[in-house]
Amino acid sequence: MLFWIVAGVIMAICVAAMAAGLRGDDTDAGDAPDIAVYRDQLDELDRDAARGTLAPEEAEAARVEVARRLLSADKTERATFSTGSRNLGLALIILPVIIVSVATYMRIGAHGFPDFPLQARIERIEEARAARPGQAEAEATVEDAVDTSDPDVTSMAEQLKTVLNNRPDDLRGWRLAVQTQAGLGDLEAAWRSQNRVIAILGDDAEARDFSILTELLVLAAGGYVSPEAEEAIDATLARDPRDGTARYYQGLMYAQGGRPDRAWVIWRQLVAESTPDAPWLPLIYAQIEEVSALAGDPTRVEDLPQPRGPSAADIDAAGEMTPEDRIAMIEGMVGNLSERLASEGGPPSDWARLITSLGVLGQGAAAAQVYAEAKVVFAGDQGSLDMLAQAADQAGIAP
Repeated sequence: MLFWIVAGVIMAICVAAMAAGLRGDDTDAGDAPDIAVYRDQLDELDRDAARGTLAPEEAEAARVEVARRLLSADKTERATFSTGSRNLGLALIILPVIIVSVATYMRIGAHGFPDFPLQARIERIEEARAARPGQAEAEATVEDAVDTSDPDVTSMAEQLKTVLNNRPDDLRGWRLAVQTQAGLGDLEAAWRSQNRVIAILGDDAEARDFSILTELLVLAAGGYVSPEAEEAIDATLARDPRDGTARYYQGLMYAQGGRPDRAWVIWRQLVAESTPDAPWLPLIYAQIEEVSALAGDPTRVEDLPQPRGPSAADIDAAGEMTPEDRIAMIEGMVGNLSERLASEGGPPSDWARLITSLGVLGQGAAAAQVYAEAKVVFAGDQGSLDMLAQAADQAGIAP
C-alpha cells in the first residue's frame, strides 16, 4: 500500500506541473507578440503627443483605434487558452502517461512483494553462503573414484599409510602420501594428508602448502568450494595474495554463492595477470561469460585481456567437468608448460611451478628430472637455485 501511495503522490505532482504549463492567465496574454506591439504603439502615441508632433485630436483618434485592436487581440488570446482547451490538452498528455506507467509496472514490477534493497539482498546471500554445507556433507554426494586398477600401487599406498600412522611427524613421508593418494584419485585421503603436512610445518607452512590443500578439498567435493576450502583459500592469500589457484577458487566460491559481481572482478584480474599456460584459464573461460553477464557487465572471452585465449573446443570441453576431467585438464596444462620450457626456456618461477605441479600430480620421477635440468640451466644463480630447491622440497623430491 505504501508503494501505491508514494506512486500516486509522484503522479499527482507530475500532473500539477503539466497543468501549470498549460494554464493561461492575464500575465501570459500580456506577453503575446500582438498585444506587446499594440502596447508599444500606445506608448509611442503618448510620447508624440507630449512632444507636440501629433495634434491632440489625431492622437486621441489613433489611441482609440489602437486600444480597440488591443482589446480584440487580448480577447483572441484568452479564447486560445480557454478552460476547455487546457483541459483537453492536459487529458491528452496525462492519460497516456498514466496508462503506460501502470501497464509497464504491472508487467515488469512486483507489486505484491515488500521492499528488498540491494544491501538487504547482499546480507541474505552472505548469510546463506555462511550456512552452506561443509566438506563432509559435500563429499558424501560425490561418487568414489579411487583407481584400484594397479594392485602394486594400491598396496604401496596402504603400506605407506600404515608406516605414517607410526610416524606422525615424517614430513617427507606425508608429502609422498599426498602425491600417491592424489594420483590414485583418493582425494579425501590426499587432503587429509596435506592437512598433516601443514600441521607438521606449523608457522613455516607457506602459501603453496595451503594452495595444494585448497585444490584437493575442492576436487574431493566435486568442484564445490566448502567453508573448509574457503579457510584454506584465505590462508593461502594471506601468505601470497597473487596465488593463482587460490584466486581462481575464491572466484568460484563467490560464483557458487550468488555473488557473481565479486567472482567477475576476481577472475577478470586473474586472467589479465596470468600466463597463457596457466592451468586455471580454461576453467575460467568456460564460466566467465555467464558470470560477467550476471554481474551486469557482459563480456566475451575474446574481449578479455589475455595474450592467447583457448580454442572453442577447449571452452566446450571445460563446460561440465568432473573432478577427474579437471585433473586431466591440469595435466594437459602442465604438459604444455613442460614443452615450452624444454623448447623455449623460461624464468625460474615457471620451472618451480612445473616441479611443484608434477609433485601434486604424483609424478615424483618427472619432477626430479625437471629439477635436475633446472639446476643445470640456472647454475651459478643462487637466488634461482634457492627457489627451485624450495619447489623441489614441496614436491617431495629434494635431496
